[in-house]
Amino acid sequence: MPDYQYGNTTIEYTLEYKPDAKDIIISVDWIDGVKVIIPPSVDDIKLQEVLHKKSPWIMSKWYEFEEIDLPPNPKEYVSGEKFLYLGRAYRLKVQKEATAAKSSLLFQKGRFIGTVPMNTTQGEVAEQLRSLLVNWYMLHGQAKLLERLKIYGPKMGVSPSKLQLKDQKMRWGSCAADQSIYINWRIMMAPMKVIDYVLVHEMGHLKYPNHSSDFWQFVRSILPDYDERKDWLRIHGPILTL
Repeated sequence: MPDYQYGNTTIEYTLEYKPDAKDIIISVDWIDGVKVIIPPSVDDIKLQEVLHKKSPWIMSKWYEFEEIDLPPNPKEYVSGEKFLYLGRAYRLKVQKEATAAKSSLLFQKGRFIGTVPMNTTQGEVAEQLRSLLVNWYMLHGQAKLLERLKIYGPKMGVSPSKLQLKDQKMRWGSCAADQSIYINWRIMMAPMKVIDYVLVHEMGHLKYPNHSSDFWQFVRSILPDYDERKDWLRIHGPILTL
């Protein structure tokens, strides 16, 4: 992996040549690190010049990443383990029953109760309860999102053609060309104010299909503290996982 020296810091980066690139593009990602895309016509002298010019910005991004929570260890799906919903942690109770034909999951009296057949191995317990939990988040999260849509739709003067939770690996939400909005089901683990931010953000794209200043002003008019909510997601987003 190529690198260069900025002061006392060695900055590593991945380099990709793209024939259709018109200029040098630098991105900094918490997972992928520093990535540089350049046209074949750019020589190393020009590349190093741009990298050093952009170094303060690259370092500022890395300092931001230092605040980010590390992803937790994978869930074990054992009694006493906690799972987040709407920003609160609820304990799981796992019980094995000889009469159970298949695994099931309920939410009762402030806790998740997973029932599994007596001869189920721990690996099977984890796999089955995880699947049931995802379905639970999808079902209950969808109902909660539709409730919030009734609040924010009239305020914003926009309405999606469809609002749906789905599994998205890298995005918290997306707005399609047909005015459909898709929200990552994992966001249902976050506090309600953060869920509202993701919903309002995507609904804002129904009016402004970009991240222009008009878009952010529109979001701010609905959520004056949107930047605080956005920052919460940036820092704590990695913990919203099973």
